Amino acid sequence: MHIIPFIVREPILDSKQKVIGYRLGWQSHPGAGGESREADAEYLAGFIAEQLNDEDEGWLMGDKLLFIDTVPSLLTDEIMESLPNENIVLTLSVDDLDDPNTIAAAKALRAEEFGICLSIDPANAQKVQNHSYISHVLAQVSAVNIPMQAKAFLSAKPSAARMIVYPVETWKDFDDCAALGMEVFVGNLYLTPRPGNHVNGLNPAQTIILKLMEMIQKNEDIAQIEAVLKRDAAVSYKLLRFINSAAFGLGREIHSLRQALALLGYAPLYRWLTMLLATASTSGYSPVLMETAIIRGRFAELLGQGTLPKSDADNLFITGMFSLLDKSLGMTIPEVLETIPLAKPIQDALLTRTGIYGPYLALAEACELNLPQVATIAASIQMSPAAVNMAHMSALEWAQNLGL
Repeated sequence: MHIIPFIVREPILDSKQKVIGYRLGWQSHPGAGGESREADAEYLAGFIAEQLNDEDEGWLMGDKLLFIDTVPSLLTDEIMESLPNENIVLTLSVDDLDDPNTIAAAKALRAEEFGICLSIDPANAQKVQNHSYISHVLAQVSAVNIPMQAKAFLSAKPSAARMIVYPVETWKDFDDCAALGMEVFVGNLYLTPRPGNHVNGLNPAQTIILKLMEMIQKNEDIAQIEAVLKRDAAVSYKLLRFINSAAFGLGREIHSLRQALALLGYAPLYRWLTMLLATASTSGYSPVLMETAIIRGRFAELLGQGTLPKSDADNLFITGMFSLLDKSLGMTIPEVLETIPLAKPIQDALLTRTGIYGPYLALAEACELNLPQVATIAASIQMSPAAVNMAHMSALEWAQNLGL
């Protein structure tokens, strides 16, 4: 019987720090070799096809690429017909291509515009020169002098292939690799501020957003709330852009805050202001932090839907978003909580991952950071791997429809 593991993800950034895609893989689990590895690869491909490639709407991830660690047998599996050619990059070991049949299958998929990525290390870097048809090279580097290693890999790769460096753990190494035209799997680097651009506290736009949140909590008059919002045209524009995005699904265009309040009510608007607060950051963190916060908030919310009342699920979105607000604001979580009054269950989750919301936030965070506690946390709230994976992919897709 195939054991369904938990999906984990890692963002890939281009040289301008834009999130161009994600690497999807499995949290390791017992017996993950041999036949189980093949079953895992087949299940992941099928799951992506089912969750992210809608029969009517097509690919739900916009222009994002998904990198999937795979096995040779999957290359000729009929499941490939259900995946979007231009958005899927299949990652193989360079040693997998010692088999002529695997080479033939890889070439056939490449001809159909699937991406083919070869994972290499210094010991087998020269082998990649034999495979001019590939689209990407994943260069596994050690922590010492990454730019020098990257240059050595560059000299070995086919000229048309894009190079991805992994792992990169400092922004200096990221910048050095970006200067060479490389892309980077950033792991948890986005949790680290970029040097020389430290921000501490709220900027003017965030101050206005916070004022609006306080007014909504107090149920103040719509006209007064609208007057505050009009102080910053950029904030007004962003808020209306979020509300009119495909992710919100209103089916009609909203042109003013007054319309938004009349249609949505105060609680949903508060939720969107929460997201706006994080995205208005000018801190020294990479923009990937913003996207991660939105995905984490939505992921936590979806995990709670069906098991918690709707109001609690809404609060889980806010909890997930605020769990990274310390990074956006350059403040500690206790300092954030002094600035922004929040209900005690949200505070408990943010400070100690305890209380009613704590496990849901911890689970979303663990899948994002590939922490070993994923299965234990999921079991504590009686969630199956399949249910967690569905929530994870839905959150990923939802964030792409915000028009960030």
